[in-house]
Amino acid sequence: MSAPYIRPQAAELEKRLKEPRRFIQVVAGPRQVGKTTLVNQVLVSSGLPSHYASADEPGLRDSAWVQSHWDTARTRAQEAGPGGAVLVLDEVQKIPDWSETVKWLWDQDTLSQLPLKVILLGSAPLLVQSGLSESLAGRFEVIRLPHWSFSEMRDAFGFNLDQFEYFGGYPGAAAFISDETRWRQYVLEALIEPTISRDVLLMTRVDKPALLRQLFGLACRYSGQVLSYTKMLGQLQDAGNTTTLAHYLDLLAGAGMIIGLQKFSGSEVRRRASSPKLQVMNNALMTAQSQMSFEESKRDNTQWGRLLESAVGAHLANAAATAPGVEVSYWRQGDREVDFVVRARRNVMAIEVKSGRTRNDLLGMSAFAAHFRPDRQLLIGGDGVPVETFLSRPVEHWVS
Repeated sequence: MSAPYIRPQAAELEKRLKEPRRFIQVVAGPRQVGKTTLVNQVLVSSGLPSHYASADEPGLRDSAWVQSHWDTARTRAQEAGPGGAVLVLDEVQKIPDWSETVKWLWDQDTLSQLPLKVILLGSAPLLVQSGLSESLAGRFEVIRLPHWSFSEMRDAFGFNLDQFEYFGGYPGAAAFISDETRWRQYVLEALIEPTISRDVLLMTRVDKPALLRQLFGLACRYSGQVLSYTKMLGQLQDAGNTTTLAHYLDLLAGAGMIIGLQKFSGSEVRRRASSPKLQVMNNALMTAQSQMSFEESKRDNTQWGRLLESAVGAHLANAAATAPGVEVSYWRQGDREVDFVVRARRNVMAIEVKSGRTRNDLLGMSAFAAHFRPDRQLLIGGDGVPVETFLSRPVEHWVS
């Protein structure tokens, strides 16, 4: 990477900073996807005075901490004149009652017409969104940063498709892929463990932390597969129930790690009652916990097919997590199956990934088309759209 890579979402934040009016801008996304870097890049290019503080630093953090840094930013805004200043609070979800404190301070500045713009960063999107909806309704806008896509990893770090399928899309880990032991250690210790221990276990009530960790490992091993909650319980050592597993899966999805895709159905009740299709949001979460090396995985057709399908699923799942109106599910009826179903507003697209499996992929597609008449049917790999081409373009390109 010859120069710092700037993610596409930076343009949206730059536009906001050029506006004369005050705002609260939330930048939310999983750990290590470049939230802080993006904000710092935009602040430098804007030339606006700013004050940055992170709640991820050691020490006690409470509402007084928020007010202290807010007061510092107020001083800079007063000194800056009409152009104002910017306050950046990083890892804001770690402050107890942060949203109520921000609302109180923001409303004070509204009365005094202080030209202070506020950017809030959070690495636990579900918790950030909860705080926003509870206290800051009508006072904020959100920029959601997904995991890095194939095209981003290619453009910034020179990744080819095989490297992306195995090593995934964490920019901080890209420098270590030539040393797989070091790369694996980085993903496990700097990405997975902090997300589970700091963003999930410390921030929400989890009565069975061992069960949540086991569920995460299970979901990574079975990424791309439909697994009922009953079958999950049969493979987990810690006792639990299906309701607990569904809740823990939601927490892990809220942290941007894994998601349970629901079955596509015309009935919302039937959809929610279906067995989930487990899907990692980044292939590195699978392979860092695998015993198979990059070269071993490439030689194993079954394993490589799973990684290929999971890379496609992660591309779709990240779009659903960040793009308004995009929903991703799967479909199965008897022995007929469609890998992914994408709904974007009124358009429905059925997707099959040709990954070397023995089942006749087109039978499932034909059965789905007869039931639901999708707007588009897309085969990825084999005689269909090349995987590299599909991953290089946003999901909205294919479904519109």
